[in-house]
Amino acid sequence: MSRRARISPAEAGLPDGGARRRTPGLRREEVAVLAGVGVSWYQWLEQGRDITVSGQVLDSVGRVLKLTSAERRHLYVLAGLNPPVLEVAPADRDMCEGLKRLIDAWMPFPAHIMDAYWNTVLYNEAAAMVLGMRPEIVQNCLIAFFTDPLYRSRSAHWEENAANVVAQFRAACSEHPHDEGFRAVVEEARELSPEFAALWDRQDVRPGGLTKKQMQHPVVGTLHVETTQLRVPARPDLAIVLHTPLPGTGTAEKLEWLSSPEGRRGSMYPVAG
Repeated sequence: MSRRARISPAEAGLPDGGARRRTPGLRREEVAVLAGVGVSWYQWLEQGRDITVSGQVLDSVGRVLKLTSAERRHLYVLAGLNPPVLEVAPADRDMCEGLKRLIDAWMPFPAHIMDAYWNTVLYNEAAAMVLGMRPEIVQNCLIAFFTDPLYRSRSAHWEENAANVVAQFRAACSEHPHDEGFRAVVEEARELSPEFAALWDRQDVRPGGLTKKQMQHPVVGTLHVETTQLRVPARPDLAIVLHTPLPGTGTAEKLEWLSSPEGRRGSMYPVAG
């Protein structure tokens, strides 16, 4: 009812009714007609009665009421249906500047941001120094994992991590089974890496979460980090990946040194990795 009240007849393409209209917004019968549903059925919907509801009908009602993606999902939940994927609202599309400040504040620890297809969106200086992220490589975290020799040379347990990476990407794909973007990434990875193809054919699925990694840096030696994927509800298309040093390993001190002026000078001419 509150969403019906905020839509004027003019916004819905109807005459406003002049003095005959006692309340602002649309009448129930007007929403029903515009959505292509029965007036009685729509009244029962507003009253929360036990009626049969389909996603197609809810989408029609949501279109008339100009519901946001979050409101549309909420309507599905109220109706007991599986909610659709949350879309990014126009007002939230400029959040990248704030997210960049977040990963820059994570220095001297590595952090990066990737989109739903694992394309690299942003990364901080530590991610460049430790993980080898740089403009000249393929800007997709999955493909770079299997094709970038620098990253591979720094991963102490690459084969073990590879199985987890592929299983996590399959889990991401399963949320969007008909998305051509995921299919394109998989096809490119299969073409470039027989190792990826073999792991993909295993059909393992694992959600993204905490992953312990051991890296071999050519200047400071062994680094022990814990990788965490975080989601921002307002930007469900992005994932923030934070690399946290494990306590008692000396990793935090090594990363702090790498980001210092002395460490930056030393990293310019590293020994062979």
